[in-house]
Amino acid sequence: MLEARGVSKFFPGVKALDNVSVSFNSGQVHALLGENGAGKSTFIKIIAGVYKPDRGKILFNNQIYEVDSPLEALQKGIYTVYQEPQVIPQATVAENMMLNNLPRKGRMGIVDWRKVNEVAGKYLEAVGLDVSPTTRVIKLTPAQRHLMQVAKALLFQSKVLLLDEPTASLPEQEVEQLFKLINKLKQEGVLIIFVTHILEEVFEICDRVSIFRDGKCVRTDDIENLSKQEIIKLMIGREEHLESLGTLKVEKDRKVLEVRNLTRENKVYNVSFELFKGEILGFYGLVGSGRTELARIIIGDDRYDKGEILVNGKKAKINSVYDALSRYKIGYITEDRRRDGLLLNDTVMTNITITVWDKICNKFRIIPKTREEEVAKLQVEDLDIKITSLNQRVNTLSGGNQQKVNVAKWLAARCDILIFDEPTTGIDVGAREYFVKLIWKLAREGKSIILISSDMAEIIRLAERILVFSNKRVIGEIDNSSKDYKEISQKIAKYLFVQAN
Repeated sequence: MLEARGVSKFFPGVKALDNVSVSFNSGQVHALLGENGAGKSTFIKIIAGVYKPDRGKILFNNQIYEVDSPLEALQKGIYTVYQEPQVIPQATVAENMMLNNLPRKGRMGIVDWRKVNEVAGKYLEAVGLDVSPTTRVIKLTPAQRHLMQVAKALLFQSKVLLLDEPTASLPEQEVEQLFKLINKLKQEGVLIIFVTHILEEVFEICDRVSIFRDGKCVRTDDIENLSKQEIIKLMIGREEHLESLGTLKVEKDRKVLEVRNLTRENKVYNVSFELFKGEILGFYGLVGSGRTELARIIIGDDRYDKGEILVNGKKAKINSVYDALSRYKIGYITEDRRRDGLLLNDTVMTNITITVWDKICNKFRIIPKTREEEVAKLQVEDLDIKITSLNQRVNTLSGGNQQKVNVAKWLAARCDILIFDEPTTGIDVGAREYFVKLIWKLAREGKSIILISSDMAEIIRLAERILVFSNKRVIGEIDNSSKDYKEISQKIAKYLFVQAN
């Protein structure tokens, strides 16, 4: 149905795609896998009409496929749903869906709004999205926005649906809903090209896999012919290493953060815990269990109704993220780097130094460029951030390098307490291992870390203690000094099972 033959794409100083050949069949879910920078996104954007290949060609239904824009791709039956859906937030659901083909009536060509809403409603129903066509998109959840985009693909009778990290920000129940819809579309003969970093999803939903590395497609095969270990080896060119990281020297006599009976209505209830110098404290629980809500209260992004926060033994008054940083040296690496953590259209240098502008400016409140460059360059080198220059815009970086910049700004500010919220979500296997080792290294150097993660293996490998969250409460605390996955996972499961009953 769709075939790439010898496709190559070049950017200044970078060969993004190198002679890629791969074929896709109708009625299948075909995964594209690879580390950040492997070429997956570039390949998707060529099919979507964002880029043109510099060499090679693409065939669609045995005919040469050449488009100059995503609109042309859509008109030919190919539609892309990106990780961050491209929408007009203040417009309605129906307007977003029908924008490219608004039905009109009468000699004056007035938009037939009744029909706009009627047609949109039909396709919203088809994907199981129970919202009114007149609802403004800004009111939709991330999952609903994804389903709206899929409904739009059906509206245009798309034969190829490209899904770029569609589950990255979705809770488990909505992932299941999306997978049911994908299976339905597959039965109707639609080709779904599925980009993800979550290998469990690949084995659950995909029929076929293409693995990219260093701009090349190194293997395409049926999923039944591949194991998880084989895929990882093909992606990163080596075996996945899950060796022990060792033991941290936690200073139990130095309590750097203490939370006492903290409550925020509908967010968290009666939470208490302690964090010691050099410790990694894990917050484990499902999305919505209260972990992130608690973190945002600690950093001053949300207020609390009762309770207290102490930093280094003294009661803290944190009314803003700036307070947390400037007065208490607390940094927060957000789970959604693209929305909350980075200025995507700004430079690497600006993103790294924004937390220290008040410290490096001169007496005239002017920031010396040489000083700013010095701070940024040090972080780029320390974190091995792959950039062409300090003035490169962050939105042009791979996901892993964006996350490094997201971390760098807090390291530049020399925070003593760091809260990592789902630090490896949406990044590849190799980059995940990098951040695991970085978090460990920072703790070994004396930083105190709160690690929020839904990845049980990750949190067991890193945390010294684990707080288990459910229903906006801490329901258990586990000593994880053994780092025994089977033992600790059973303890976590026991807490969650008891809570469920």
